[in-house]
Formats: sequence, C-alpha cells, structure tokens
Amino acid sequence: MSTLDAGHNTGVQPGSAPPWLRHLVDDVHQVPDAYRRRVPADVLAAIAEANTTATRSGTKRDAAVLVLFSGPPDAPAGALPPDADLLVTVRAATLRNHSGQAAFPGGAADPGDGGPVGTALREATEETGLDAAKLTPLATLDRMFIPPSGFHVVPVLAYSPDPGPVAVVDPAETAIVARVPVRAFVNPENRLMVYRQQNTRRFAGPAFLLNQMLVWGFTGQVISAILDVAGWAQPWDADDVRELDEAMALVGRASQYGVEQ
Repeated sequence: MSTLDAGHNTGVQPGSAPPWLRHLVDDVHQVPDAYRRRVPADVLAAIAEANTTATRSGTKRDAAVLVLFSGPPDAPAGALPPDADLLVTVRAATLRNHSGQAAFPGGAADPGDGGPVGTALREATEETGLDAAKLTPLATLDRMFIPPSGFHVVPVLAYSPDPGPVAVVDPAETAIVARVPVRAFVNPENRLMVYRQQNTRRFAGPAFLLNQMLVWGFTGQVISAILDVAGWAQPWDADDVRELDEAMALVGRASQYGVEQ
C-alpha cells in the first residue's frame, strides 16, 4: 500500500464526519502503516509478489468494501459514543472465495459504478438492503491486494446517523448482516490473534471473537488498524494465538458481544 490515492476520493465528504470520527478521518492516511505493522515482512513480500503476478497476467480485479460507522451526530470528539456501531456481514458458506468469513459488505467493480465509492454503495445495498441515501462517504483507503481472490480492494469509510434496518438480502451470498457495537471490537476480552496454516508459512493476524462471528483476515486487520489510528484501541493480549479452526469452534459460546447491551 502506498499513500492515499486522491483519485479514489470522488464523492467523499470528509468535512461531514461527526466530531467523534474526525480524528480517524483526518488521520486515515495512517491506516496503511498501522495495517502493515501487524504483517511480517516476508508476508508483505509474498503479497507484493502475488500482486505483481496478477497485474502481469491481467487476473487482478478492482473491488471496494463499505466500512460504515453509525452513531450520534452530536457526540463530542475525543470519546467513542457507547452506541456507535460498525456494519459487518458473514459470507455464505457456499461461496467459492472466503466462504463463511466475516467481511465488510462489498464486491467487484462494475463499469457503471464510477469508482470505488459507487462500487461500495451498490454492493452494500445489494447485500444488506441499506438505504444508500442515508450514508455519507467520508474517505477512501489505499487499494489493498487480497490473494488468492485477486481483488484490489478499496475500503470506503462512511458514516450515517442511522442507516435504517439492514438484513440478509440473498442467503446464497450472505449468511449474517449485523450492526456490531464498536465497543465490542474495542473490548480486550474479544481480541485474539488467529492464523491459518498454509504450507510452511504461519502468519497470525488480529481477530475479534464475537457472538455470531469470528472477524479475522483482511477485515480483522483493517478494523484493528482503524482502532489504532482512531485512538480507540485498548491494551489486549496479542499472545493469545489460535489456529483458525480452533478459534471458529469458539463462535457462538457467548450470548452477547462481551459488553453490556
């Protein structure tokens, strides 16, 4: 990831961020470095090599995801509102790529999208039924290459005081749609490191164990970086490292998000 690509910022309104999100929006250019700090140098090198190969072969695909925060518009700066939430989905178990994995709503770009903001809004509407007219795109993050799907993904940071009801639109594509309290991600008791053994390489990344989902991989990395940059992260046990299947077996044991509702 390089510096923030201004060409992706078409349609964003950073000045419309509520006070409690302004620090994150102002420092969004720091998210790539916060992301990279959790990724070993050899893994970064492998991703860069896969990116180069996909570019040369013409197999890479543009995509975007919606990182949608909701919460009160008048909450003061310097503190996370207790009722702030983040929109997260769980992909259907029947999908070919990333099946059963927690993710931000989003997907591949269409020619008529007009850029990553349009892609993120269209895909999120199709997956969750939200009303895009109630959202304000605030900023875009750098493209991030995700092997093995070959997607070049642009996360689009957005805000809504209340996006209205959301739900699974197509069960063949999405298993769960949830507005998860941000404080559930902040809670140190919900945090761990997760790895999936691939050949001889074992890379553990930040993850979040919630009541209906394990948020790991790309999505877990981005949320962890956002918490760091926003100043919301609390000290947590990064030495709690679990293999993916072991961590997934813990999903559903908690009756709530590990915070008072």
